[in-house]
Formats: sequence, structure tokens, C-alpha cells
Amino acid sequence: MRQLLFFVTLLCISLSFSQVKEFKVTGKLIDEVDKVPLEAATVYVQRVKDSSLVTYTISDRTGVFSLAGETGDEYLNLFVSYVGYKTYFKKLKIDETEINLETLPLEINSNVLGEVILQSTAPVTIKKDTLEFNVSSFKTRKDANVEDLLKELPGVEINAEGKITINGKEVNKILVNGKPFFGNDPTITTKNLTKDIIEKVQIVDTKTKSEAFTGEVGDKENKTINLTIKEENNKGVFGRVSAGAGTNERYEFAGMLNVFDNDQRVSLLAGGNNTNSPGFSFGEISEMFGRGGGMNFNSNGSFSIGGRSFGAGQGITTSENAGVNYADKIGEVTDVSGDYFYASSNSENEASSQRETILSDARFFTNSKSQSTNDTESHQANVEFQIEIDSTLQINIEPSFSYSKSNTIFNNNIETLDEARMLTNQSSVGSNVESFAKEFTNEINLTKRFGSKGSFLRLELKNNTSHDEKEDFLNSVTEIFGTSPETINRDQLTIGDNARNGLNSEITYRLPIVANKLFLNFEYEYALNENENRQSTFDFNTTEQTFTDFNTELSTDFEYTDSQVTPGIGLTYRGEKWSTRFNLSYNFRTLKNEDLLRPQFNVERDFKNIQMRYNLNYMFSPKSSIYMGYRLSNDTPPLRQLQAFADVSNPLNTVTGNSDLVPSNRHLLYAGYNGFDWQKRTGVYVNINANVTNNQIVSKSIVDPETLKRTTTYVNVNGNYNYSVSGNYTKNFKIDSLRNIKVNVGGSSSFAKTINFNNDVKYASNVSSLTPNVGVDFIWDKVFEFKPYYRVTFTNNAYDINAFEDRKFTRHAAGVRTATFMPKNLEWRNDISFNYNPDVAEGFQNSAWFWNATLAYSVLKDQGAITLKVYDLLNQNTNAVRNATQDYIEDSQSTVLRQYFMLSLSWKFNSLGSKGESNGGSMRFH
Repeated sequence: MRQLLFFVTLLCISLSFSQVKEFKVTGKLIDEVDKVPLEAATVYVQRVKDSSLVTYTISDRTGVFSLAGETGDEYLNLFVSYVGYKTYFKKLKIDETEINLETLPLEINSNVLGEVILQSTAPVTIKKDTLEFNVSSFKTRKDANVEDLLKELPGVEINAEGKITINGKEVNKILVNGKPFFGNDPTITTKNLTKDIIEKVQIVDTKTKSEAFTGEVGDKENKTINLTIKEENNKGVFGRVSAGAGTNERYEFAGMLNVFDNDQRVSLLAGGNNTNSPGFSFGEISEMFGRGGGMNFNSNGSFSIGGRSFGAGQGITTSENAGVNYADKIGEVTDVSGDYFYASSNSENEASSQRETILSDARFFTNSKSQSTNDTESHQANVEFQIEIDSTLQINIEPSFSYSKSNTIFNNNIETLDEARMLTNQSSVGSNVESFAKEFTNEINLTKRFGSKGSFLRLELKNNTSHDEKEDFLNSVTEIFGTSPETINRDQLTIGDNARNGLNSEITYRLPIVANKLFLNFEYEYALNENENRQSTFDFNTTEQTFTDFNTELSTDFEYTDSQVTPGIGLTYRGEKWSTRFNLSYNFRTLKNEDLLRPQFNVERDFKNIQMRYNLNYMFSPKSSIYMGYRLSNDTPPLRQLQAFADVSNPLNTVTGNSDLVPSNRHLLYAGYNGFDWQKRTGVYVNINANVTNNQIVSKSIVDPETLKRTTTYVNVNGNYNYSVSGNYTKNFKIDSLRNIKVNVGGSSSFAKTINFNNDVKYASNVSSLTPNVGVDFIWDKVFEFKPYYRVTFTNNAYDINAFEDRKFTRHAAGVRTATFMPKNLEWRNDISFNYNPDVAEGFQNSAWFWNATLAYSVLKDQGAITLKVYDLLNQNTNAVRNATQDYIEDSQSTVLRQYFMLSLSWKFNSLGSKGESNGGSMRFH
């Protein structure tokens, strides 16, 4: 019986392909009156019976288009859509392989009353500064989320961590109907909103609200995605719930509830797990892929997504999170949005490392093992008010508050050996740190436009106040061997109290020289930051059996003041094809530090620096553009580096500041090209960056040859520079109406020269790297996906002194992602990766296969799913890494999440308006 069904299926597929006909439609689009060619018009064909998209293209700069595809239908509907013009319609009979429509004049849309308005479903619309996609034109699986949708859009790439790039530019903001959805965290939006409620995807350069209000050019380095919801879906309730349990006591749960009532929007989100996930996943395989040992953790032991910290540390993390988002329109002039997040986590980790440190005349080795546990709890609330008093006056108010507390228990054992592998010193450290932090920030922005020539006045006021407290119980033993052996015992309590207050104000006036094209900008900025930092250390008193003996040597009590005044002037030009901006400012800065424990180390320094910024953007066509720019910035030495007192908190490294440091000057030059050929389905982008830094501040250490104790200070050096080049090329090959292949070839290369000191010997390190990559995606719609990829990184570390050996490293990464969608309602996905690092030290795992798999079955008319997933099927997960810097090579690894099986159930509900056809630009007939 199974063989009979198999052959029947093959026969049906063969018959369907035998009836498919190839076709090619060509023509030229011109303005009906002026007869000029129309570039970037959308030409597309739909099936007559259900209006489903067959294929589409974009006209070139001469107005010519070529539309190729396959169909089994006798007739297709042809549409031509162009902003500002009436949509052209023609019913085509597909009786020839090539159909030449010759010249098609488009009529300007004059909005004459009495016309019949139909709805257009153009898959792509190119406006002046907006690229708009019609969601209904792009096929995805039935229960696809926004991330699945974005992956189908041309020029959009999403990596395993959920980072989105469009033609190489990172997406740093996603809006829903023009408003934030759970802050500026893109992944919460892309992974939790479903495609079926979205009508349009709009892509623009990232702008502040004030820049959008004044019509200024936005940030060309970043993109914003705005998701518009279908009008009939703006009222109702929808959401998802999911829960799963697995082996090794692994579990996860998540829920999301959304209540939309036109302008009013309320969303609730909650989740928890012990699988190193942020807590807002619903059991999909996409939530597991890319986590192979693998989250990127912050230095404070927390991990973050989209800039929002979720607590936790390296190792195995158990987390619980909840959030609420609210958006509404109050009256006629005020839009409000806000969110609140709660997060708690517990993490456990064990780490080990082996480091070889190279000196100018010797080398030594350090072995380290540590264990840590961390408990974190945090609250964060954000509110945004946008008030448009009238068409010329806008006020934005954005307060934010956060509170967190954490407890970290850390134990570390370190031993240092000399070149002959003889033990030179060793230490054991145990600490228990409890900390609290609270912060309030507020930003007020007032923008007033004058007349119709582009003039405006903008006032900005930002304030920040925060308070951190901590108690650190430390017990350490440091043993130094050799001819003068020494043992340092510390049993101490350090109480930290850090209060910060900041105020930043800025005024900007734009004077039009040529109406709406050439402007003169006047800017003035004042900033004041004050910081009171007190670290009080008490030794344990054995008589009183408590921490009462104040240790002046290990205590600090500073009062910092950082004040800045920066006047500036600029020139801006904004045309149809190109725009440019030049800004020149002069920074007056005063740094003042009062050391209440050591008045002899008080510091007050004045700095004066020129700051410069220039950028140029040129658009060859709506499909391709170039950009370039230059920045001159100055980095003032941190006050701690200017203070000349000796910090002996680390018994093996005494750090002393340098009051003679001067600011470093950084010259940044960047350029790039990106484009997408809609007719050939090819995309390419190239980015170039170069940095030259004068007076770079670097550390300068001298190591005692017998004890290997360090003495460190800071100095300025010249000669540091780096540059990098990256690029990517994609090409889509359409085999037929169901199958296509996408080829992705790219790579990056970088070089950096860094001046440093090693045991008082000045030297230069030259680090170069090359990373080519290739990927091929084969997609058989609703049947099968096969996506292999390969990436290799070559790194070369070269030095200009004989004491250092040049080092070469190679890392390989390969894998394949597959998906099978047959039989009906069953989805099987796999992500198999292989990592090979042949250069790690003996005792560290240098290669591993990593295989995640999931099997999902749809139930309840596709509203529910039963999912079985396997994490690390081959049980080989590792995060062994080799790092090479100017003066050391280190191999390290830590606790990773290991194999587990999990069965989960998910259900989605939706009471929104009926699913209708997409509402796009107007199509009119007389």
C-alpha cells in the first residue's frame, strides 16, 4: 500500500510539472506625459483564480523590465505599480513563450473623485527612502513568525543569534505600527509575532523621532524595520502558550497574550527554562540553533538580547522572565508606549584555562581553574511620550528606571610557572559579592519647525542618576616562592558605594540656505557628570571576630567631575540622488578628581580638542548606492589612569596611574556599496573601514623575573592602525515555480598593527585574518529545504622582535540545515555543524560535531503543535577556544549545556478580524 501511494504521488508531481509552461514578458515603462522612463516600478503577475503571486521584477534605469516565470495557467493578471502613478492592469494570455508589451505609458495618479479604487498587492514598492514588502507575496510555513518572514525577503540575512542585516547593514530597531514593541529588542518581536497578522514590512534608515519629524537624513549605518498590521487585525486577542519537559530535568515554558484595540495595544510575555534560553521561546528548533555552547555572555556574568540584560552567567542558566508592553494614543496629539520587564536567573559554571605569556627575554605559564554561581534579579521600566502640539512642534519625553540585585560566589585557583616549568607563585581566591544597583534616566526633546524651507530648532535635555552598592567578602592566599618567599593572606570585607549624576543639554538650529536642500547647522552642547566612588576595605579582627580594621592601602574615596562644552557648526546638503554632511566642533573638557584619602594625588586637567565628522551618500538608483565618511574623535584618559597612586588590590599586579597622559586621537574612514538587482535576483554589498589612532593609551608592565609579579602603568604611543574589508554576494536561481537555489558567497579580511610594551621593551604586533564563507540554500516549497555552509578563518600574528614567535591559526566551521515538510502536518528540522580548531593545547577538545533536531506535528487545525526536540544529539558540545593577543596565547573552556531530549506542547489562539487580502497602494479604473 505504501509503495502504491508513493508511485501515485510521483505520478501527480510529474503530471503537474509536465503542464507547466515557461514565459517571459518584456516591455518599457514611461511617463504618459513627459515620456521619460520610469525606474524602480514593480511589475508582477498573479494567478487569476486566487490572486496568488507568480513572479515579479523591478524596472531598470531605462524603464525596461523583463519578467520570467513558469505557470500551468492559461491566463495571468499583469500589474505595474509605481508610487505616484495609477496601477496598470492587463490580463495576459500565456500562449507564447515570449510576450513583448513594447512601451507602456503610466498615468499620474491625480486622485480624481469618482474613480473605482481596488487594492494592489505589489510584492515590492520602492519609495524615496523606504523599501516596502507586501507580506502576502512571500511564502512561508503556516505558523511562521516574523523572523521566518524576514528570511524570505531579498537582501535580508538573519544569523543563528537572531541578528538581522539588510544588504550588510544591521537592523537595530523594529517597530509595530510605528511604535516600539517591548523596547528596542528586535528578537522579541521577530520570534513572537506571527506573520499572519502583518500586512507590510517597511525598511528605512534608522532615525530618531526628532530626525523623522524634521526630515533629516538618518543613520546610514543601521536600519529600522516597521511592521504594519492589517487593518482588520487591529482589534482582537491573540497569543501563544508552550511548555516542555525533558531529560536531565530540563524544562521550558512560555506564554504571550496580545490585546489589540485599534490604537491601544497591550502585550504580556512570560517564560522560564533551564536551557540557557532568554525565556521567551516557544519550543521551536530555531530557538536551539546557534546555542552550541554558545551564548555570548557579558563580562558581568549576564547575557543579553537586543541590549536588554536577562541576568545569568556562563555555564548552565536557569531563568524566569516576565514583561508587559503598552501602547496607546491619548487624545489627538499624544502617543504613549511603555514596557516593564522582570528577570531572575541562576547560573553555575566551571572554567579552566592555560596561558603562555611571552616576555622580551623569557616566558611563563599560568594555569587557572574556577567555579562560580550567580543569582540575579532585575526590574526595568521604560516609557515614551510623543506629543505633536501641531504640525510644527513635537515634544518627546522618555523616562526609564531599572533596579537589580545579585549575589556571586566565586572561587579561583591559579598557579604560575617559569620557563623551566618551576612553580613561581600560586593563589587561591574565594569571594562572596552581594550588589544592588538602581538607575533613573530621562530624555526630553523639543523640536520646532519654521516655515516650509527646512528650518528647525531642537532642544535636548538628558539626565542620569544611579546608585550602586556592594559588599564583597574576600578570602585569599597568595604564595610567592624563590629566594625571598612571601605569603599574603587576606580576609576582608569591602563595602562599595558609587553614586553618579549626569546632565547633558544640546541645542541645534538649522538655517536653510537653499530651501529644503542646503542647510547651515549650529550646535552647542554642555555636559556635566559627577561621580562619588567609595570602596572601604576592612580586615578581619580576630579579637572582635568581625571586620573592623580599616585598610587604607586597599580603600579608595574619590569624587570625580567631568565637564564639557562643545560648540559646533555644520553644513548639510540633501538632494534627490546624493546627500552629504560636514560637522566641525571644538571640545573644552575639564576632568577633576579629589582623592579624600590621598589628597596628594588630586588631579585636575583641562583638554581642548577638535572633533570632525563628514559623510557622503550617493544613490545610483533605488536598487544600489554607495556611502563614505570620515570621523575625528578624541578619547580622554579615564581618571583612574591619570591618578598616580599605586593600586595594590591584586597582590601579583601593582597598577599606578600616569598624570602625564594626553587624549588619544582617532581617525576613522569608512566606505561601502550595496545593491540588489531585482531582475537578476542578485545582491552584493562591500564595506571598508580603516582606523588610525595617535596617542593611543596602552598599559606598560614590568615583570619581576624571580617572582613574576607585575608592575603596571599607562603611556601614550603612536603607530596603531587597523583596517578591514567585508563583502557578500547572493544569487537566486529559480528552477521552477516550486524550487529555487540561493548561493551566498562572502568573506572578510582585516589587519591591525598595535604598539605595546613587554617588560619595558617597545614592540609592534601585526595581526591579519582572512575569513571566506560560502552557503547554498536549496528550497523545494512545502517539501524540503537543504542549506549547507562552510567557513574558514586564517589568522597570522607577527611580531617585530625576536623574542616573540610568529603564530598562525586556522579554524574551520561547516554545517547543514535541513527541513522536511512531508507528510502533511509533520515538520522535521535538523541543524548539524562541525567545528575544528587544530591549534588548541593538549587536553582541550579541538573538534566537535553539534547536531540539533526537532520533529513537530501540527494538531488542532494548525493551532497547536507537539514537538520532540533533541539538543546536542551526538553529545559532543564544547566551547574550547584559543585566543592570541600581543603577549600571550590562551586556551580556555567552561561548562556547556549538554545533550537532552524534550517533548513540548504549544497552542496559539487568535480572535482578530478575519484574514482578508492585503491592503496596499490604490489601483484605479475609470
